[in-house]
Amino acid sequence: MHYSDFKLATTKTLLARAMRGGYAVPAFNFYNLETLSAILDAANITQSPVILAVSETALEYMGDKLLMGMIHGATYKKNQIALHLDHGHSFEICKHAINLGFSSVMFDGSTLSLDENIKISRRVSDYAHKFGVSVETELGVLSGKEDKNTKSTNPIYTDPNLVKDFVKQTKTDLLAIAIGTSHGAYKRKTNKETLRFDILKQIADNIPNIPLVLHGASNIPQKYIKNINKFGGDIKNAFGIPPAQIRKAISLHVAKVNVESDSRLAFTSAVREFLYTKKSDFNPRDYLCNAKNEMTKNCINEIQNIMGSGYKI
Repeated sequence: MHYSDFKLATTKTLLARAMRGGYAVPAFNFYNLETLSAILDAANITQSPVILAVSETALEYMGDKLLMGMIHGATYKKNQIALHLDHGHSFEICKHAINLGFSSVMFDGSTLSLDENIKISRRVSDYAHKFGVSVETELGVLSGKEDKNTKSTNPIYTDPNLVKDFVKQTKTDLLAIAIGTSHGAYKRKTNKETLRFDILKQIADNIPNIPLVLHGASNIPQKYIKNINKFGGDIKNAFGIPPAQIRKAISLHVAKVNVESDSRLAFTSAVREFLYTKKSDFNPRDYLCNAKNEMTKNCINEIQNIMGSGYKI
């Protein structure tokens, strides 16, 4: 299948508009019907373009047919939603996603040598561009853990002096960079830490026409941390990226912002509260509906108050 069969847009198209408009397109991860519905509800309510992000493990969890069946049956405005493979770690998984009908793929060669990262990134680009599919690559390494395939304890900031040649050699459409964000819920040790805007400014100056991407950019709303802990959870010392810092990054050519942990926290917070306070209710539709609605609220808030992408359709 081709992504046009699903009326999807490419990230290249969506992010070109975002750069002209001075906003970012949110990339929200999903892994089932409820999380997909939450994102699409938020996109439709706010009239915002949205990138539906699917990691390798999420694709494995949902399965090819179920995933693409949900995309086929989803309701959204034509050519305003992209389906994106998040953190593909091989040429083969990127090719597989393209053949399924994804409109965008990310090859994450950030832990490889520079030469190997360039080599495989270029191979992915050459294949993807035959089908008009957008390609995201990564230069630099984020710390933290997102899932079993995406984790690192050795962060490396993106070198601004390498980005121009990297983009030229890989033919990438968008570039994920490392300037202090991290995967997971434990992004900072204190609230005083700031992103490396000096590095971001140099990168933006060196490749002004390439949309930049921030991974690990959830802000970790403390209301969800408190609620999860109140109703039986145990999450300590979890700090995210303040919205003001994300907005500043967007002003410096960041056009795609990845959010996953915030959605997980919103969803889990609602499930925990529901099951704790309604001990006799065992209907999954009840607590999953609550969770979906809470995730939708959080996505709406981030679209309107962080990304600035609302009412851009």
